[in-house]
Amino acid sequence: MQSRVSSQDEQREKIKHRMEKINYKLAIISGKGGVGKSMIAVNFAYGLFFRGKSIGILDVDIHGPSLAKMVGIEDRKLSASEENIIEPITIDSRLKVVTIASLLESVDTPVIWRGPLKMKLISQFLGDVNWGELDYLIIDSPPGTGDEPLSIAQLIPELNGIVVVTTPQEIALLDSRKSVNFAKSLKVPVIGIVENMSGLICPYCGRKIDLFKTGGGERASKDLKVPFLGRVPIDQAIVDSTDEGKPFIQTYKDTHTAKIMDEIVGKVAERLENS
Repeated sequence: MQSRVSSQDEQREKIKHRMEKINYKLAIISGKGGVGKSMIAVNFAYGLFFRGKSIGILDVDIHGPSLAKMVGIEDRKLSASEENIIEPITIDSRLKVVTIASLLESVDTPVIWRGPLKMKLISQFLGDVNWGELDYLIIDSPPGTGDEPLSIAQLIPELNGIVVVTTPQEIALLDSRKSVNFAKSLKVPVIGIVENMSGLICPYCGRKIDLFKTGGGERASKDLKVPFLGRVPIDQAIVDSTDEGKPFIQTYKDTHTAKIMDEIVGKVAERLENS
């Protein structure tokens, strides 16, 4: 028992040492699946990267990792040194990625794990990865308020903030409120709410169509007294870029949607760097 406690303490010290070299740690969470959380996380990372920042992206969605495809590294694997130090996948000298997808035999391999195994892996991804010195670590968490986001909050007590992603319809907003209250209960700052899939601009007539309503994220932010960061509309280019593993925020930088996304990234950076 003493040995196990000692080992846990050693791992926490390793995590602390790694995290001290990273200026800002930001988790992207959502109350439910299918709201575009991973897309937002990836574009946050790229938006900061194209501002000249050094970025780490950590995918802790153990059961449904999609980040590898979104950043175009599906065919690349994580490696470890003889000292069991994990080397992140480097897209650029200033952009590093770690995801369980890069440990699996194939994209069709399911991860059938209970909570303790997931927490152990997350602990390793934080403490045993050679992140180096970074401006930002963007953490893409799975939907809900379960093991993975809880592990992140517990293992990184100095977590700088959480961004909650929602869609406008009522069922998504109910869950986003739980995410905000989850952060508040753990005393993690809520940087704000992003309302994704907020309307569709018809590519033929230019008319805006509110497929999932609109404005719900802003109402929730007012009710919960947290900042509202903005609305991201549905855009076919987002679908294309994520399927192709390209950064939407840069590849389609002249589009209205990319400019909205970039404005949101700017708000997040300003709130973190001026807090």
